Amino acid sequence: MTKKTPKTNKGAQTKSSDKEVNVIKRKWSTLLTKPGWVSLPSTILEAQAELGLEPVDINIILHLANYWWTKEKKPYPSKATIASRMNRTPNAIQKRIARLEKMGLVKRIERFDKDSKGQLSNTYELGGLIEKAKPYAKEIMKLRRKQRIERKNINK
Repeated sequence: MTKKTPKTNKGAQTKSSDKEVNVIKRKWSTLLTKPGWVSLPSTILEAQAELGLEPVDINIILHLANYWWTKEKKPYPSKATIASRMNRTPNAIQKRIARLEKMGLVKRIERFDKDSKGQLSNTYELGGLIEKAKPYAKEIMKLRRKQRIERKNINK
């Protein structure tokens, strides 16, 4: 007698994720998405003014998100990499990241090579941004529910 493996929700997650990836590929093309793509909650874009984020900050957050594949493994791109991709100087990126950190949106964590004792690129945590954006997400969802109800009432 063979033992059946219990069903898990993992399969459902994979199917959902595959479907979402296919939607992204259809929108942007397989060629553009093959090297990768970035996921960012719309709330961060929609509430960027309320969060005190300037366009350059959003760009930096996008670059950090581009290196953040799982919740547990924090991104660690170098300032030089971000700077070259944004056509800025590493010093300019460092100042903006310091500003984001002062605002409580990003946290820098220094990393060091154990063998050479030299410094590596920082690891970045975006937990502050996530927490500060949550109230705006609630407001946006409330507004969208209200708009749906209003549209239904108009169409009656």
